Amino acid sequence: MDGFGLGEKDPAKNPCAQKGIELLALFQNSTSPVSIHKGGFLVPTEATLGIAGLPQSATGQATLFTGINCSKLLGRHLQGFPNEKLREVLRQKSILRQIINRGLQAIFINAYRPIFFKLNEKTQWRLSTTTVATLSANLPFFQIADIRSHHSIYHDFTNEALISKGFDVPRFSPSDAARILAKTSEKVDFVLYEYFLTDRAGHSQKMADAFWVLQLLEQFLSALLKEVNLKTTLVIVTSDHGNMEDLSVKTHTRNPIMTLLWGKQSSMLINKIRTLEDITPAVLSAMG
Repeated sequence: MDGFGLGEKDPAKNPCAQKGIELLALFQNSTSPVSIHKGGFLVPTEATLGIAGLPQSATGQATLFTGINCSKLLGRHLQGFPNEKLREVLRQKSILRQIINRGLQAIFINAYRPIFFKLNEKTQWRLSTTTVATLSANLPFFQIADIRSHHSIYHDFTNEALISKGFDVPRFSPSDAARILAKTSEKVDFVLYEYFLTDRAGHSQKMADAFWVLQLLEQFLSALLKEVNLKTTLVIVTSDHGNMEDLSVKTHTRNPIMTLLWGKQSSMLINKIRTLEDITPAVLSAMG
């Protein structure tokens, strides 16, 4: 979830503190792991990576998906999409590539619009961190048809964004999307799903928009936790930097992000995660 940190328990600026939010009503109460709803754990996770300035998406996500401190590598935080130096790190060390190299199965379940498939490969490599990570592992990308067949979900998981653009796709409830994600997780070793409306809501500074996003997310996560077998499946929810938890500012924040864990090996992994650098190694250790 892009741009989702741990903020103060202040409903004037933090949508997580609004009445009606339960699962994601999480705040800066401790620097140590704590137990949360539905048998899970919250691990406050440092996103500044020892570099001055505000954490940004390109370096934060590249760090998250490789285990390499990419802000330290560049000597700064980089916003937007990865540059060539970060793309090279992702080519070699992306979590998807590392999993595939172990002989395991991994997928990036987000569907892409037709315009993406019209781009040449050079242009595709210059897009988002998750796109580069998928290319690095030589994995196929899901298309609109895969949404119709219930094999993929879009970045807003309800498909409202696609429907508004005229695409002929079904409108999913949060539970519908969660069921697709859960069923896919039974077939492969690792599933990655990216959601970035949290970051958009943070930049908008509109409480109503942020609250709407949180409500949908809570429904989605609650349904997902019911659908998966937590005795055999590990669910990790994490982010790249803070943003939506403080609507009093338009920028990102230096707050720790919220890393949430439920299910298999979660109680062991909570002691292995302290910064964004630790997420990929923790996932790989859980996979054996």
